Amino acid sequence: MSNTQQQFSAGQTHGHAQAKTEEWIQSAQNTTNAARDEVSNASQSGQEQSGGFLQQTGEKMVNLAQGAVDGVKNTLGMGDNNNNNNNK
Repeated sequence: MSNTQQQFSAGQTHGHAQAKTEEWIQSAQNTTNAARDEVSNASQSGQEQSGGFLQQTGEKMVNLAQGAVDGVKNTLGMGDNNNNNNNK
């Protein structure tokens, strides 16, 4: 491949990468704007409602994390189920 062809190919690759990066940035901006709108709408609906939603979401996340920890403990033989069975 000649030097000119290599330069053309490199420039073309750079152009594609730059275009893809700009697409990702735009997508991230759109996602951020949508999230901001959702938060704004929730706050306009009333702090009590949004507070309840956030509390429920937080509780779900805590329960999900605790379930994952318990699953790992049970897999490793360290869970409460094994301790209770050994004590009986």
